[in-house]
Amino acid sequence: MNIASITLVSLGVFFLLMGAIGILRFPDFYTRMHAAGKCDTLGSLLVVAGLAVYNGVSIGSAKILFIAIFIFLTSPTATHAIARAAFKNELPLWTRGNDG
Repeated sequence: MNIASITLVSLGVFFLLMGAIGILRFPDFYTRMHAAGKCDTLGSLLVVAGLAVYNGVSIGSAKILFIAIFIFLTSPTATHAIARAAFKNELPLWTRGNDG
């Protein structure tokens, strides 16, 4: 049980770290939002799942799984809404000559 929870939490931290690196390295807002949306959702879900596994079968695990469902539903929706607002406000896309 501990090995499974450590593995899930470690994978979650890895994906969260990759998302942070993607936010720093990608050139424009849209690619950064993609890194943030995908990696943060998956990383958070893996960390929360690892905590639920570590906690065992209890009411606490059920609450943690409700948090995971909430993250699964709201994080991609929020990322999409932010990217759509940027697109509607005509935030420019990255082009190769625009490293600025």
